[in-house]
Amino acid sequence: MELATITGFFINNLGNNGNSDYLRALLIFLVLFISFKFFSSSVMLMLKKIKEKTKNNIDDFLIDFIDGLHWPFYLYLAVYFSAKALSIPEVLDKTLNIFLLIFVMFYVAKGLTNVSNHLLDKYGEKRKAKGKSSKESMIGVLKMISTGTIWAIASLMALSNLGIEVTPLIAGLGIGGLAVGLALQGILGDLFSAFTIYFDKPFEEGDFIIIGGDMGVIKHIGIKSTRIQALGGQELVISNSELTSTRINNYKKMDTRRVVFSFGLEYKTKVEKLKKIKKIVEDIIKKEEHSTLDRVHFKGFGDSSLDFEVVYYIDTNDYNIYMDVQEKINLKIKELIEKEGVDFAFPSRTIYTKKG
Repeated sequence: MELATITGFFINNLGNNGNSDYLRALLIFLVLFISFKFFSSSVMLMLKKIKEKTKNNIDDFLIDFIDGLHWPFYLYLAVYFSAKALSIPEVLDKTLNIFLLIFVMFYVAKGLTNVSNHLLDKYGEKRKAKGKSSKESMIGVLKMISTGTIWAIASLMALSNLGIEVTPLIAGLGIGGLAVGLALQGILGDLFSAFTIYFDKPFEEGDFIIIGGDMGVIKHIGIKSTRIQALGGQELVISNSELTSTRINNYKKMDTRRVVFSFGLEYKTKVEKLKKIKKIVEDIIKKEEHSTLDRVHFKGFGDSSLDFEVVYYIDTNDYNIYMDVQEKINLKIKELIEKEGVDFAFPSRTIYTKKG
């Protein structure tokens, strides 16, 4: 379309407006634009100071939303209302309304996205303040999902208000989403398992777990897999769906550890010595730090030993502390039993031979 044609179109369609109409429209534009600029600078500065003094988050969200409205939006509002003061063709009026709707939906979606991200960040900060782990990668995924959902709903609402039938579009997206879901079934399974791990918290980073025949410390919980530092030094990579569908022993959740061990004495040991040794072992465990005695019993008669069984509890889940305590108990038992002149039994067999 040539420039002369475009000029003629606007002259013919805007010819019903007089000079006073154009002057009034220009005056409306200038007043609105200057007012918006004053509001976005001076008034917003005052509102930000008020926001810093309040403790609730509602005014923070509102002020941040208004602060996110930039000069293109204010400029368009000034143009929109000044144009409404003129007699304009219907196609131009509809175009102005369409652009206003796009602006409004854009900033509403942007504001809701900021609110959603702010709430997720606050959630992560609260978990850290309580000493709980907060996975940044999982927070990022939640932000991505919430952002995509908000913008998808905003786009569908905008299309609906523009007179476009969105029902077939939603149906098409549903069929397409089903096809994508079937193609990415394994990945989506691991993703939802990651959410299960994050919210249900069967284990966290730093926990020592045993899964099947493998054991180690959780180093990283990702979107698709979890990495475990095995006791042998190697790194195990296990899919999240496998972790959520199997039995896991989590030793980090253990407040106390029940310890059972046995030892045997020679058959030549006298009854008085057996009674005394029982008392000696009880005293050793009672005096040891972190340990609480449950019982000490002369359990029975073994093939080549008089067997004792000892049960006690340790008030920590630290494996190294458990081994240190057990080592001290073992050394003390051996030391005091040797002082009593009693020997530990070992597997033996007596053979009798007949002469001739």
